[in-house]
Amino acid sequence: MQIHLDATSATPPYEQVRAQIIAAIDDGSLVVGTRLPPVRALAGELSLAANTVARAYKELEEAGYVETRGRAGTVVKGTDAASARAGQAARAYAETVRGLGIDPADAVELVRAALGDG
Repeated sequence: MQIHLDATSATPPYEQVRAQIIAAIDDGSLVVGTRLPPVRALAGELSLAANTVARAYKELEEAGYVETRGRAGTVVKGTDAASARAGQAARAYAETVRGLGIDPADAVELVRAALGDG
């Protein structure tokens, strides 16, 4: 797994790690069951604090991309990842339409139209 950090980026390092792992899962570079490097090993490789990598892993787990199996380490999770991503997208959409003042019923109709169900 290759992770490259941009020290000049405004994006925090943990977010860069998280986003690159998600990209690797999405493009098939990391498949279900792949064991991620231990937190300390990856932190050392990237010259980051262990807590920075731990935060990235924690957020990946909360989003359903990976699961921690104790001594077996952190592994790429299976089928729930797509549902977790869809849930995140739905929450982001809901937040956006609320911010725009769009009525919830109208927001649902926009989704139906986008899906071709409307």
